[in-house]
Amino acid sequence: MFSYFIRRLLTAIPVMLVVALSVFLLLRLSPGDPATIIAGDMANPEQVANIRRALGLDEPILTQFLLWIGNLLQGDLGTSLISQTTVSSMIAQRLEPTVSLALAAILITVLIAVPLGVIAAWRQGSWIDNLVMSVSVVGFSVPVFVIAYLLIQVFAIELRWLPVQGFRGLDKGLGEFLSRLILPALTLSSVYIALIARMTRASMLEVLREDYIRTARAKGLSQRVVLFRHALRNAAVPILTVVGAGFAMMVSGVVVTESVFNIPGLGRLIVDAVLARDYPVIQALILLTAGLYVVINLLIDLSYAITDPRIRY
Repeated sequence: MFSYFIRRLLTAIPVMLVVALSVFLLLRLSPGDPATIIAGDMANPEQVANIRRALGLDEPILTQFLLWIGNLLQGDLGTSLISQTTVSSMIAQRLEPTVSLALAAILITVLIAVPLGVIAAWRQGSWIDNLVMSVSVVGFSVPVFVIAYLLIQVFAIELRWLPVQGFRGLDKGLGEFLSRLILPALTLSSVYIALIARMTRASMLEVLREDYIRTARAKGLSQRVVLFRHALRNAAVPILTVVGAGFAMMVSGVVVTESVFNIPGLGRLIVDAVLARDYPVIQALILLTAGLYVVINLLIDLSYAITDPRIRY
């Protein structure tokens, strides 16, 4: 397994290089000029040219790319063109809200979706199965921001149980941290609950038809043991794949949720960077997202061998 791990890490290098090149060229060739944004509407062409020269934007694209890659290899993500703050410090300041939100959302998703999918498969064709599938369709169909505003209306405005917006770190206390995390985590998890519940049901239906499940039932094992110890473990490979991909998508796709709940995370940061044409910030965030996908896919592959003894690397 260790040799497989090393091989996967080595294959990630060209992937990240292609991502870096694609992002760099896409940003440089798209319309818009950060120097013009920094200079303002009243600036003359000479002032804009001076800003471009100071930022190194007047250099050939190849030179800019090589300088950027060289800095990356030294651990330097660059400096924001707008705030003149290092990109590393900007990401570090916004990392806790996004990671906390994604972890809470994936935890809620797994705790709700997997049991729902197992029960729906166990009671295939019953009203429970139909209810779970109907709720899943609704979860896919309703936009995230609609669910967010409904939760805010009910739990924050009408019942006054939870605050409407904002984020508090763990250093402010566990109560403050959780109270401001529950609503956005429920909002973000809504789509993934529907997805993982359906995937769990489909995988379980296939496994429940196997001979060893009939044998386990014939031996007198309880339904709980048959479903969760035997069937779910053998159905876990596709479920793990969706859960891992879902977590990566949560981290990279929290823009709407963070905007609605006014959470200062990475989603808000990338929106601000795109609007300001802040190249270093956009490039670093996209590379961070790509690296996260690579790491999570690797962890998912390694988890297959743990859940399914038939898989060996």
